[in-house]
Amino acid sequence: MPSSSLRLFPVPPYLRGAAESWLEHGDRTPRKPRLASSVVLVRDAPRGTETYLAYRRGESPLGKVAFPGGSIDPGDDDAATWFGPTPTAWAKSFGIDDPRLARRHVVAAIRELFEETGILLAGPDESTLLEANRGPEWMAARAAIASGDSSFLDLLTRRGLGLRTDLLRPLSNWQTADFALRRFDTRYFAVVQPLGQEASLLEGKGSWGQWRSAAEEIAARNTTALGDEIGLPDTVGLTLSELTVPQVELVLEKLAGARGCIAYLASRRPAAVFQPELVQNDGGYWLAVQLSGVGEGSAQRGR
Repeated sequence: MPSSSLRLFPVPPYLRGAAESWLEHGDRTPRKPRLASSVVLVRDAPRGTETYLAYRRGESPLGKVAFPGGSIDPGDDDAATWFGPTPTAWAKSFGIDDPRLARRHVVAAIRELFEETGILLAGPDESTLLEANRGPEWMAARAAIASGDSSFLDLLTRRGLGLRTDLLRPLSNWQTADFALRRFDTRYFAVVQPLGQEASLLEGKGSWGQWRSAAEEIAARNTTALGDEIGLPDTVGLTLSELTVPQVELVLEKLAGARGCIAYLASRRPAAVFQPELVQNDGGYWLAVQLSGVGEGSAQRGR
């Protein structure tokens, strides 16, 4: 049987007001979460497994520092050439019965990864992947998609490309804590950086994004090194737990202990819905997370 342990993560500064109000006024109906996808982009490096982290403005349910990701768009339902597991197979891996919903999450994951990093999981056939993603035309395409002026799937169709969904691996499904004013129901995926493609910030939108050593970030988690290095008003002086949401920190822990990218992607994970619970302890507000010892899990609700 896997071991279990309860972990407490501090409520980030920008969410403390909402946490205080929620506990002060008692249980209320939580806001409906928006469907979202997020991608853990990884690569092997001399200093250990690295992942791409980026700063997110505002009060993102994904964290101030997070993996690429965002909400599902209506355009994610459009037709596209599809390589890899069928939507039905993806639904089974998610532990759900809705292939259309599974398809939306997969498309959103590939689209958000392209928008935010330029990494494009697409190719002309099931065994070929785009080998170059740099240049002004690709940056312009990313900007147009991010602004809603262009369709991601239309771009692929015009270029004769299909979605390489076989390159993605499902990780976990997290719902934002009930008290938050903005909530996501997020499917997390992982993918290895494709050969010949480089990650970059979207011009005019991104403030900070870097490849970071998971082991080094975990080793420095109780310091303010990362927040101070980013150097923005809402990151300076904050620890890793205050910059991220629990699922990001837990993924970093798993990456830090993994023997390379392939081993990390090959790990088996349960199909379950996870959600932190808001608690008060020692005069502070915390997110209670129940670890099952398998995957990047938290307090389970349902399923």
